[in-house]
Amino acid sequence: MLDPTERWRRYHGHDWKASWAGLLTFAELPYTEDPKELEGVDVAVVGAPTDELVTNAPGTRFGPRAIRAAGPTTAYHLETRADWSETLRVIDYGDAPVVPADAAASHRAIEDTVSEIARAGAIPIVLGGDHSITEPDARACAAVHGPVGLVHFDAHTDTATSLYGQELSHGTPMYRLVEQGHVTPERYVQIGLRGWWPQEPELRWQAERGITSFLMHEVARLGVDRVVARTVEIVGDGPVFLTVDVDVLDPAFAPGTGTPEPGGMTPPELLSACRTVAERLRLVGVDVVEVAPTGLGDRTALVADRIVREVLTGIALRRAAE
Repeated sequence: MLDPTERWRRYHGHDWKASWAGLLTFAELPYTEDPKELEGVDVAVVGAPTDELVTNAPGTRFGPRAIRAAGPTTAYHLETRADWSETLRVIDYGDAPVVPADAAASHRAIEDTVSEIARAGAIPIVLGGDHSITEPDARACAAVHGPVGLVHFDAHTDTATSLYGQELSHGTPMYRLVEQGHVTPERYVQIGLRGWWPQEPELRWQAERGITSFLMHEVARLGVDRVVARTVEIVGDGPVFLTVDVDVLDPAFAPGTGTPEPGGMTPPELLSACRTVAERLRLVGVDVVEVAPTGLGDRTALVADRIVREVLTGIALRRAAE
């Protein structure tokens, strides 16, 4: 397994190096693309750099690279005083071999790559990419663990049967996962919905299947802690997939995304919620999607990096308590 800091260690006698230099991996994690090296790994970060299926602004193909570049090397969490690197063995598994302009081939490549991680007993954390990648991500995890519960942070439900006449889209993955039997609808919770879409057909389909939705005005009224506590009760025991669309945040905090919607969550609300979900539920897979970076020092990629770190901290806290 490749250590991104080895050259600096040999030359200078320590691990510190410039954050903008050397091999780019999430949090300077060891890097491999070899499935044989997944043995003993707890969590593997993997990229899914594709945006062929967006319906508004593109750019999420650059998300995984920007998220990797956004964060520090430390694994220490100031609020909890936990260091996930002391509890978890985490690696960077590179990017799925996506095929530009062939969304179906990209989805197959993503599913195969996530499957390698899940079959090895590790938790995949997938850096998107548009939200269509949740279909191959969750499907790969369900193939190993059985039908999963779903915790879904988003401004939109993504439960359309089709968009612009296309069944494969970043607006359809949750509908397809439920209909295919990979997600148990009674264990599926959406948080942060707002705006002008979806409309009655999608909402009626959700209600008929027992999907729970917390609209953004309900999150504001109840408070994020109560919403998350209720989510944990609904999802319950069993394997869970967590998907976070950064457009759940207000665009003031995450402007680099394809379908921004005013009136969203704040970073402290979302980061706390993600850590609590990871600590209290049995996550078997995670993705963070719809980061369309806007340049150097991108704040959307920065908050996406922090989402992953909060999830890692939550997983570590859960493992330490077992």
